[in-house]
Amino acid sequence: MKNIHIIVATGEWGQDQLRYRRHRLAEYLQKHSDTKEVIWLCPSPTQKEKSCSRLSNGIKQWTIQDLLPHKVFRFGRYIDEFHRSKLHPLLQYLREEQEKYTVNLWYTFPGYPILSDLFSWNKVVYDCSDLWTSPISGKNSILANSRKNIISKAENRIIQRADVITCTSEYLSSRIVENLGSEEKVFTFENGVEYDLFANNPTQMENILPAQFNGTVLGFIGGIKPKLDFDLIKEAAQKKREWLFLFVGPDGTNDHPKFKDLLTERNVLWTGSVEPSEVPKYMNLIDIGIMPYKSSQYNQAVFPLKLFEFLAAGKSVLGLHLPSTKKYAEESVYAYLDTDSTNQFIQVCEQLEGTINDENMIHKRKTLAKSKNWNEVFEDMFRLV
Repeated sequence: MKNIHIIVATGEWGQDQLRYRRHRLAEYLQKHSDTKEVIWLCPSPTQKEKSCSRLSNGIKQWTIQDLLPHKVFRFGRYIDEFHRSKLHPLLQYLREEQEKYTVNLWYTFPGYPILSDLFSWNKVVYDCSDLWTSPISGKNSILANSRKNIISKAENRIIQRADVITCTSEYLSSRIVENLGSEEKVFTFENGVEYDLFANNPTQMENILPAQFNGTVLGFIGGIKPKLDFDLIKEAAQKKREWLFLFVGPDGTNDHPKFKDLLTERNVLWTGSVEPSEVPKYMNLIDIGIMPYKSSQYNQAVFPLKLFEFLAAGKSVLGLHLPSTKKYAEESVYAYLDTDSTNQFIQVCEQLEGTINDENMIHKRKTLAKSKNWNEVFEDMFRLV
């Protein structure tokens, strides 16, 4: 019997032009020989002409309208009364298909918790990739605490209901095990990489770097959010004018003044959002990958998507305040720091500069990345379902 997979996602497929773990999971399931259909169930801030549409990759997108467009009203995604009736058309469709197909529910964030109780699912899976109850900025407030309580209640319901729980870091796994009082259904699967896409794509994006620049490029690729340490990068940019700090990705800071201030430095360059298919070309402009995260509870749980992508492209990487990655630290491959010291940041990058073109080190980086290919990660996950 073939499977229908419902993936509860945080937003519409093309939102911010970013590809997260959930996108890759959906595509893996879509291509699986036992799959009849994948439905991407997601919130939308505005009313769609049609709530259900077919994406170009064959995945069906089903949107649930938020209370109002402003992000302050997103709390409705976690409270039953605000979305129960909006789920009825999807449930009616699934009931018509249930006799012919196995139907599985995959949560990739703790939205629409009542959905797990409204249908007789064959399996409910919670793929936890973030500390959803913690503010991404690391700052607490009355609003943040209220949001935390609402999301925590929704997530706890999903955790209790799920047949299988997969997490991207040991931190997230241990937190859920503590909540459940059992580790029986909790597993850790770190983020992977589309290895061939990054390892075998030598083309560089043109007309991005300043003319005549021939120095070292330190690069960050991904959503630019308040979890990054803009103060540290600004100070480093001021001390190392011969380096170029390249940021590639959409501004998810809501015009944060510290990010805007960073961009005033003459050796800091931001491209804005780029097509996912172009990311390897931007990766090839970079000499050293940087993941300059701030120290926060949220970042304790993070396993960054870009780690193995940098390594697959043969780039050395420096990560800050990402304890989930510490075990991969290896000289001239991955450097890990748990400090806010700009001088230490610079010192480590200067060490990495010396092995940018070292063939032995490039081979080591690629070898590590190759062992983390997405297909193998998802195959192991799928066996649990």
